[in-house]
Amino acid sequence: MDSDTLIHSRQCEIVRVTLLGSVINAILVALKFIAGFMANSSAMIADAVHSLSDFLTDFVVIIMLRISSKPSDEDHDFGHGKYETLATSIIGLLLILVGGGILISGLQKMYGYFFCDEQLSSPGWLAFWAAVASIVFKEAIYQYTMLKSRTLNSEALVANAWHHRSDALSSIGTAVGIGAACFLGEHWAILDPLAAVIVSFFIFKVSIQLINNSVNQLLESSLPKEVEDNIDRLVHSFEGVKDMHNLRTRQIGVHYAISMHVRMDGNQSLYEAHERATQIEHRLREEFGPQSIISIHVEPWK
Repeated sequence: MDSDTLIHSRQCEIVRVTLLGSVINAILVALKFIAGFMANSSAMIADAVHSLSDFLTDFVVIIMLRISSKPSDEDHDFGHGKYETLATSIIGLLLILVGGGILISGLQKMYGYFFCDEQLSSPGWLAFWAAVASIVFKEAIYQYTMLKSRTLNSEALVANAWHHRSDALSSIGTAVGIGAACFLGEHWAILDPLAAVIVSFFIFKVSIQLINNSVNQLLESSLPKEVEDNIDRLVHSFEGVKDMHNLRTRQIGVHYAISMHVRMDGNQSLYEAHERATQIEHRLREEFGPQSIISIHVEPWK
């Protein structure tokens, strides 16, 4: 199977996983909004908005993956892999907006309750059971998406999986707050918006992590030190390699770009030096993937 076929197969599988998540999200969005309004639960409505952002995010991932799977062209010599990283950034930003909306809504209700003598009605049990259903389904799709992200080496799937997990965490907080408010009565109805506020901070934490990782890639940060040390070890394992220097690395989408200068015995023929450099390229691609971009400049050992 050639590299283009492998890339196409990978993208199709990522899209399939994302579409499965979007179907579950669509069902949960409808369930949560209905339960939220019928049971008069602000926490459940906030949870529904979170699920809606999850649903919209799925389409962002699919669009960006379609673009990132395009081969190199004259305007993109290194391919379109950065679009997948861009999708991760967009997901992180959407999560911040969702978390901010949930936080503000919860704080407004709490302020009204404590300082303006506004009464909060106790939510109904329908909202509680909707939250429990959300926890079960979202944790299941999180586990499945993370499993596929490792198999397919997809950052976008990792980001989307954490979006599913943030929804599950949101529903846990929602279920605790609604359940306590339902069981203890209207005097404890404040637990409903309090749960929404607590959940928002979990969402902020995940979103910042996603944005930080993707921004580092977009700003051409070097690969982690352990990866560069592994490159150094692999190159020096070849007979005839005297030294390696000027190592430069970065990540383009899910692929690595590696360039280096390698010193070899200057008395060997150009053909022999080229063969050795080709062997090093093949070994690095075995280690880091066939789509890795490898550039080796050969110098004579002085």
